[in-house]
Amino acid sequence: MSPTTLGLIMFGGMLLLMAVRVPIAAAMFIPGALGYWALTNETALLNQLKGTAVARLTVYDLSVIPLFLLMGQFATQGGLSRALFQAAAAFLGHIRGGLAMASVMAAGAFGAVCGSSVATSATITQVAYPQMKAHGYAGGLSTATLATGGTLGILIPPSVPLVVYAILTEQNIGKLFAAAMVPGILAMLGYMVVVGLVCRLQPHLAPALDPIPWAKRWQALWGIWPIVLIFLLVFGGIYTGVFSPTEGAAVGAVATLLAGCLQGELDWAGLQRSFLGTAETSAMVFLIFLGADMMNASLALTQMPAGLADWVSHLQVSPLVIVAAVLVFYVLLGCVMDELSMMLLTIPVLFPAIMGLDLWGLNPEAKAIWFGILVLMTVGIGMTAPPVGLNVYVVNNIARDVPMRDTYRGVMPFLAWDLVRLTLMLFFPALTLGLMSWFF
Repeated sequence: MSPTTLGLIMFGGMLLLMAVRVPIAAAMFIPGALGYWALTNETALLNQLKGTAVARLTVYDLSVIPLFLLMGQFATQGGLSRALFQAAAAFLGHIRGGLAMASVMAAGAFGAVCGSSVATSATITQVAYPQMKAHGYAGGLSTATLATGGTLGILIPPSVPLVVYAILTEQNIGKLFAAAMVPGILAMLGYMVVVGLVCRLQPHLAPALDPIPWAKRWQALWGIWPIVLIFLLVFGGIYTGVFSPTEGAAVGAVATLLAGCLQGELDWAGLQRSFLGTAETSAMVFLIFLGADMMNASLALTQMPAGLADWVSHLQVSPLVIVAAVLVFYVLLGCVMDELSMMLLTIPVLFPAIMGLDLWGLNPEAKAIWFGILVLMTVGIGMTAPPVGLNVYVVNNIARDVPMRDTYRGVMPFLAWDLVRLTLMLFFPALTLGLMSWFF
């Protein structure tokens, strides 16, 4: 059996294990370990297991992941999501569809202290959905908006998948954060426009509410000062070089902890939930790391990544067509995998092939950062696109009274904007790289 054939069997075995609901880390690890054993021997496999675990778990840069996760947990338990939604609703609630727009703004702002798409969706849904339901908003519009808005959690920095991409491709985390800012803001504004257009075409989906007095609006706005301060402190420090992204994550976690305590929202039980939630998610992330490392080590022995890069470089098609095909592949893969698993498994294989292409005359660093943002945006589409869409399941698990089909129908206009936005980023790299060039 040729190494390439064995590599394809390993990949097929991984998908089969995922289909029968084996945990993703194990679904990658088992075929990878068996393939490595078949290509070498049991001694080499044991040495690989020992070296991989030590090498992965002792990487200093990876400590940024549990720190950003802890920051998000403190924000969730500290009631910051509620303050964000109340402030946005105070200014937008009287507009038709305003509460849905407010949930998008709250998701974007919460994403700036969270870094997780699923956590953002779940947290904002718990705050915003009861309000939209109480004011007569259609269930499909509400859940679709919340599921889509949750994707801002991984696009607007900090972003755990973006940190993973930076580590896998040896890129600067701060530069990737800066590059993600404009696409994230465009996504948030675009989703709000989509809500406005949908409600204009179908007014019965979202009734207009009475305006809130200005005194109460300013009071609600004052309630979000901790989030603004934390964002400026963390990212201002990173972009001005005062501290590294890892140090910034630590500063952000401490600042979020203090904000929750000072506001009286974060009690002892909330602290326990924060640390436990961070430990559980971090353990899951690092297990996925180990599973992906095993699979990628086996694929490297089959020479599949090098062969793929060589094959792609000799294709007689436009490099942009190749990039577009990779992005479509990510959307399809999003039907069966979460964002971290997708990136850990595919980036080591696909990244060398992309770097071998001439794309808009970009230098290697700019090309790597631009491609990373495109991947992140595409992964976000996979979080809401049928037939799976993890965010849709998370939101509907909370809003159980809304049929899943109504949510899938509701996300279609948002997906249309996602495709337009992705096309803009594909053909105009300056939208992604402009702010990064200004900061660095």
